[in-house]
Amino acid sequence: MNATIEKFGYPTTLIAQFDHWLVLLRPAQPTLGSLVLAARSDATAFGDLPAAAHAELKTATATIEAALAKAVDYGKINYLMLMMVDPHVHFHVIPRYEGSRSAAGLTIRDAGWPGQPDLGSAIKLDSELDRLRDMLKVHFANEMSWRKD
Repeated sequence: MNATIEKFGYPTTLIAQFDHWLVLLRPAQPTLGSLVLAARSDATAFGDLPAAAHAELKTATATIEAALAKAVDYGKINYLMLMMVDPHVHFHVIPRYEGSRSAAGLTIRDAGWPGQPDLGSAIKLDSELDRLRDMLKVHFANEMSWRKD
């Protein structure tokens, strides 16, 4: 795995795996259910990913959106490709909603709604990480099994 994936806590934060992408729980949650969608490649430019990774992005994002809709009932979803500190291709996936959402013993308000996500207000996960990861894994497993049929 590349250094960016490891920095986001892999394998502890792993929620779902595709051929070219990993879905990781974001260790700092600006909104409930925030994720990292990371390319398994060593590419540091989006355009350098193989064509198969771009094609698989359709399946990965559809799975993310369906699973998060059930898990946190978001109103919008933001995919942020920042790559300023962590150089390998990845997106911060931020489900957006008005007010707060609760799950796995956490309640998190979307402090930036309806504007840009407020990444500075992110809650750092400690003991809640395993509970939130496991809850999201169930939603992802359900979506992934449905999409294979």
